[in-house]
Amino acid sequence: MNIFNWPADYKVAYAGVPVSDLVQRMGYSSESYRQIFAGFIGKTAQGNLDEYRRRSPVFHAQKLATPLLIHTTTNDDDVRVIEVEHLINALKAAGKKFEYKIYENAPGAHQFNRIDTELARESRREMWEFIGRHLK
Repeated sequence: MNIFNWPADYKVAYAGVPVSDLVQRMGYSSESYRQIFAGFIGKTAQGNLDEYRRRSPVFHAQKLATPLLIHTTTNDDDVRVIEVEHLINALKAAGKKFEYKIYENAPGAHQFNRIDTELARESRREMWEFIGRHLK
């Protein structure tokens, strides 16, 4: 969210399984999870749709000005791939240049690149190479 709101403050960004659309997220989450968010925000998504949109990167895609790499996986039960794909598609629709990779059923799911597997090492390697290209 920060790179959309304060792009001049960042030279590069990496988003690993990023929460991207709180409205969509509330639709696929449990009632107890929705109530936790309602506690943070003050109302449910149904009660304050504009606030949930304001806090969702997908609704700010047109503001992207920072080099961005997104990684996600198809088997994440926390940040589902459909949510991240919504952000990817919004960035494409806005004509933004960015990079992304959707891993297929990565071991570890939501924590796939925080564990010690070859795929996790590949993801981290891609991330560091991307950051290195933009920071020189």
